[in-house]
Amino acid sequence: MASGYKDSSLKVFSLNSNPELAEEIADNIGTELGKCTVTSFSDGEIQINIDESIRGCDVYVVQSTCAPVNQHIMELLIMIDALKRASAKTINIVMPYYGYARQDRKARAREPITAKLMANLLETAGASRVIMLDLHAPQIQGFFDVPIDHLVGVPILSDYFEKKSFEDIVIVSPDHGGVTRARKMADRLEAPIAIIDKRRPLPNVAEVMNIVGNIEGKTAIIIDDIIDTAGTITLAANALVENGANEVYACCTHPVLSGPAMERIENSMIKELVVTNTIPLSDDKLIDKVTPLSVAPLISEAIIRVHERQSISMLFD
Repeated sequence: MASGYKDSSLKVFSLNSNPELAEEIADNIGTELGKCTVTSFSDGEIQINIDESIRGCDVYVVQSTCAPVNQHIMELLIMIDALKRASAKTINIVMPYYGYARQDRKARAREPITAKLMANLLETAGASRVIMLDLHAPQIQGFFDVPIDHLVGVPILSDYFEKKSFEDIVIVSPDHGGVTRARKMADRLEAPIAIIDKRRPLPNVAEVMNIVGNIEGKTAIIIDDIIDTAGTITLAANALVENGANEVYACCTHPVLSGPAMERIENSMIKELVVTNTIPLSDDKLIDKVTPLSVAPLISEAIIRVHERQSISMLFD
């Protein structure tokens, strides 16, 4: 990267969710992070001060709404308000992980659609644009009335596995909803796909897993967008080995990894779990089986392209 990005009207700020990623993004662009402080009063209220002029600037705020989700959402909303009142020209939210994305529809009566509420909050606060990575449901883009740049993690994950030069691989979707994602990786790696067909015949009866596709004797790579408690992915890995897969790798864009996730992964048939740094991993999650990859080069290139009014879709080719 060049020693410095020449357009001083581009400013990158970080809040508290993922400062390491924000620092890496700024380094890739060739600029320094903007100066701001995020503090809390004794009762927990958040206070934000922007410590440099941003009048007339295009500002990019890096904030994943990962755990603690509500804290990070409030930080972001308050920051947007501060930027708006300080006369920023545009307020561009860089949200590698979009919290509440799994609450994207009414599955039962009287349920909220919290993913839509999040969109309303960001727009009402004053966001001009949102840059996201691998939304759980791509339709969430339609919840917004401001421009959305939706980046994808499949190329990053695919490149990693391509360098391993496996002999005979199959790309596995852990459920029917992830088939499109699995097919994109399969196309890149020139491999066939398989699908895990999950069924629970009765309440409180263990899931029965049928595998659609040929996995016998192959190296299986399971791909998902989010791994949370790791129940689905570890059951899928074990089922693949039981049905003749040679070895199993897994990958995802967003490593939420909450609750019993790490214990399940450690004790599963997964040989390696490849993730990205859209969500920061604490030391206890950086076990030998986990390999983190950086999305900073992708996001920094997207920011430059947005700022210079170039095509974003070129990044997907």
